[in-house]
Amino acid sequence: MQVVRDLDSLNEPPRRTVLTIGNFDGVHLGHREIFRRVVDKAHELKGTAVVVTFEPHPLCLLAPDKAPLRLNTPEEKVRLLAASCVDLLVILNFTRQLSELPAEDFVREILVDKLGVQHLIVGYDYAFGRNRQGNTDFLAAQAKLHNFTLEVLEPIRAEQQAHSSTAIRQFLKEGRVADAVNILGRNFTLDGEVVHGDGRGRKLGFPTANLVTQKEILPRDGVYAVKVKWHEDNYDGVINIGRRPTFAGSAPTLEIHLLDFQGDLYGERLRIYFVERLRDEQRFPSVESLQEAVVADIERARELLADSQVVEYREYLGDCRT
Repeated sequence: MQVVRDLDSLNEPPRRTVLTIGNFDGVHLGHREIFRRVVDKAHELKGTAVVVTFEPHPLCLLAPDKAPLRLNTPEEKVRLLAASCVDLLVILNFTRQLSELPAEDFVREILVDKLGVQHLIVGYDYAFGRNRQGNTDFLAAQAKLHNFTLEVLEPIRAEQQAHSSTAIRQFLKEGRVADAVNILGRNFTLDGEVVHGDGRGRKLGFPTANLVTQKEILPRDGVYAVKVKWHEDNYDGVINIGRRPTFAGSAPTLEIHLLDFQGDLYGERLRIYFVERLRDEQRFPSVESLQEAVVADIERARELLADSQVVEYREYLGDCRT
């Protein structure tokens, strides 16, 4: 997949462009269906499958107090889009100047002149431009004006709920990581670097890796059964998200205990796949009662993870070579 951040670097428009445009935060099953249709149509036309997105999220500039916590880091979104088998990813720098560009000019200057759109695919609720004037009715009129075709996809649903980034955020807020899989199409993940902590987990008999992540949104504070990927190795684990209320004054942490692991992870990067919530974070009356709870967490995690298969983005999106 070619990634373009400056449209002036394109010497000429792509050939027979099939294009979609949006923020695509989360790259969930609804987005996946859009990308699948883009790729299939591009193959049919022997053209180029193109995705246009923005960085940062437009609301970060236009209404920072309303900007959502993003489900993906920019790096994750690029990785997931690459796995979606598109040919060209255009990441437009969302500036004040771009935000003030009339919708008609955006279509003509960017989608038509720069990217040569021949077929545009959008979700049923897509809108862009000043005051969201670039809705599907507007795009239908623009398609006739500029001689491209428009396809509007109906919402993709799971158990009567439309797939949406908002729904995923709500599941995470409630700690319902298992339910989020039904919309994401894969386990919610985060990547991070292992840093030195206070060593309290080792003193308790359960050594932990303290993780620093660039992820903007995390599941609700609590204890979770997780799968952990380190290089090409996979481990079962338990993660605690929160402030460790048994120890007064603790700062927020991400602490992962890898089951049956011996080794030094400082400075290493781990990927965490959330499988199931075990319990709320709670204050224990003594260190001994905390140790007993951790033992119970580990045993419960072993049971849950024994038959759990994590779906990674490559597996869930398929092989781009086919």
